[in-house]
Amino acid sequence: MSAAASAPPQVRWNLSALFSGIDDPKIDASWAEAGTAADAFATKYRGKIDSSELSADLLANALAEYEKLANDAGKPISFAHLLFAADTGNPALGGFMQKQMEKGTELNVKLMFFDLELMSVAEEVIAKIIDDPKLANFRHYIEVARSFRDHRLTEPEEIILEETANTGNRAWERLFEEVTSNHVYKLVRPGSQESEDVSQEELLNLLRVPERDTRQAAADAFTAGLKEMERVLVFTYNNLIQDKAVGDRLRTHPYPEHSRHLANELDKETVDLVISMSRENYGLVERFYNVKRQILGLPELTHIDRYAPLFDTEEPVEWEEAKRIVLEAFGQFSEEMEARAREFFDKEWIDAEPRKGKRGGAFCAYNTPDTHPVMLQSYMNLADDVMTLAHELGHGVHASLSRSQTYFNFHGTLPLAELASTFGEMLVFEKLVASATPKDKLALYAGKIEGIFATVFRQAAMFSFEQKCHETRKEEGELTSEQFGDLWHTEIQAMFGNAVKLGDQHRSWWSYVGHFVSVPFYVYAYSFGELLVLSLYQRAKVEGPSFSQKYIALLRLGGSRSPQQLMSMVGVDLKSVEFWQGGFDALDKLVGEFERLWSEHQG
Repeated sequence: MSAAASAPPQVRWNLSALFSGIDDPKIDASWAEAGTAADAFATKYRGKIDSSELSADLLANALAEYEKLANDAGKPISFAHLLFAADTGNPALGGFMQKQMEKGTELNVKLMFFDLELMSVAEEVIAKIIDDPKLANFRHYIEVARSFRDHRLTEPEEIILEETANTGNRAWERLFEEVTSNHVYKLVRPGSQESEDVSQEELLNLLRVPERDTRQAAADAFTAGLKEMERVLVFTYNNLIQDKAVGDRLRTHPYPEHSRHLANELDKETVDLVISMSRENYGLVERFYNVKRQILGLPELTHIDRYAPLFDTEEPVEWEEAKRIVLEAFGQFSEEMEARAREFFDKEWIDAEPRKGKRGGAFCAYNTPDTHPVMLQSYMNLADDVMTLAHELGHGVHASLSRSQTYFNFHGTLPLAELASTFGEMLVFEKLVASATPKDKLALYAGKIEGIFATVFRQAAMFSFEQKCHETRKEEGELTSEQFGDLWHTEIQAMFGNAVKLGDQHRSWWSYVGHFVSVPFYVYAYSFGELLVLSLYQRAKVEGPSFSQKYIALLRLGGSRSPQQLMSMVGVDLKSVEFWQGGFDALDKLVGEFERLWSEHQG
């Protein structure tokens, strides 16, 4: 039986820990309470933070009240975004989300003075109080906030930017989600004269089937659909790039990705090191795909062959089996990790049902420490879906363990957030390989290697694409679809070398990538996280149970420390070339094992 013939799970999440629905009276009540509390907060603390008389007691009390306000305000906004992600075609949910963002803006305007004063207070004043035990829980928040001190405007200016954001960049992001998630693609299957309506998620899955003519039909439909949306998507991205350029100019960020580096608590040198080393190791991609071409028996590989399975059949992996695989893999590493992941299934914290209007991709939302995280994916009973489940549950375990922190220390930076997710994938991969037949091992290694390539090298290439887009927009004005396509084609083709020839269709495939729109320069976090895991996983196998204890302790800390401070707990220096090379060396071993398995299979 094919994966397509097996019914996908009817699994939906339960969001009642937040609210019962969009008409829950607690939503308006919570905003009213937050507004009153914010007014009282402003009366109590305005003008007293940026003061030579600032004491540890006063700052600790202010931060505790501020944190509670942020935690409570996060709930209706998270609730709205989750509802919209699960059903982007519902106009009521779009309107509800907009209303919550506007309510959030009202609150932010009242509270904006606080961070601005915290940034402005003299360094010698902060130095006198920062080591006081009363501020221990807030030290990291203070340090991160103050790292932005040279890039904040006056309070009236910040208020204007916040007030206009809901009809500015946030509105463009919503437009992108609504247009791409609800677009109907017309697929004409091989041998058929009639087209059928399919979603983006279904088309992307068809690019992974054994039949090459079906993959080509999917690519045809995907490209045609993106072309239909092209004018909106090109205009949207141009506007968002320019919006960011204006914001960066006003805030004196020296280059487009600078604000992302600050938010990720990483310096340019560390990020550039990871990206440059990724580019230097592109040869691993060419080496792997030259072998894959031999296995598939094709004269050349194109964009429709990148994720083609090695063999003709793929048994479906139904939901309950995927659940068993992931929980057992997590449990073999850590009982605590398994218990945290099991909660997602037992307590309805997962939305896995594929359906029209549901946003593409997958994510885990942390929500707030006093509620619980949830995750979303469209589970189609494919082997790749098992890895996606493991990835998002890795995030979920991290979020669950981080609930021991208060709200300001709850969320880790993006690169370290990807550490837990990719670690979860590695655990599942090792489990599957351990019991696989030689033929299945070959397929598993191919899938894993391709996944790592997509996470390390493709994301590094996408980061370069974003840099080029922002640079070109600044120098030449609005980019045409052809210019975007040329930049995309050049950067992605570079990682494949001569092993894969990306066709002209691929030139428009940049336009569906949501990260470019919603979180500029997010993508390098994936390269960062995957390479971290490749190195750390080798260390975990050497150290045994003692490593799992350190790993769980690290996840419990959430975002309470900087990435370097957190990674020092497991003996990692993020500026070490040798450490990062360890990740590439581990990948080299995976490719070598794949080559060995193929050699044995042949002979």
